[in-house]
Amino acid sequence: MARSQLIRSAGLTAFTAVTVASAALLGACGTDSADTTRNADAISVSQPWVKAADSGMTAAFGVLENSTESDVRLVSASSDVADSVEPHEVIDEGGTTTMRAKAGGFVIPANGSLTLDPGGEHLMFMGLKKPVRAGDSVRVTVRFADGSTTNIDAIARDFDGNQENYAPSEHK
Repeated sequence: MARSQLIRSAGLTAFTAVTVASAALLGACGTDSADTTRNADAISVSQPWVKAADSGMTAAFGVLENSTESDVRLVSASSDVADSVEPHEVIDEGGTTTMRAKAGGFVIPANGSLTLDPGGEHLMFMGLKKPVRAGDSVRVTVRFADGSTTNIDAIARDFDGNQENYAPSEHK
């Protein structure tokens, strides 16, 4: 093979390699659905419910499932039935159980779920504007770290467990 043919052949091989590598890189960027999926679209909610209460405070529970390859963070919530709604956790501090706002909200793990349950993580309703009766449907709007939101309709039900006496002065 002549020298000029070898140089042309090597140039084409290098050009082909760069082209294939670029196409692979662009393809990899285009298939990362976690970067393009709104957090709200990645989360499904099952078994949502709210503890019935006449006044003061109550909480919402359920299972949040994340169908993406990335963690999703729920950062806040609101509802028409309460002055405010916050992500809360219950922790054990030296043998004493304490409920407090969850700094940074809840993380729903990639391809996993987060269960909000009495005595654990939950959405805390403070300053009920009206009684929440068993059978009522309560809408909760949750907001995620990317700014997207979704509505959850939770059914209120009587619940005798966890008879916490919530008082705003007791919250840390």
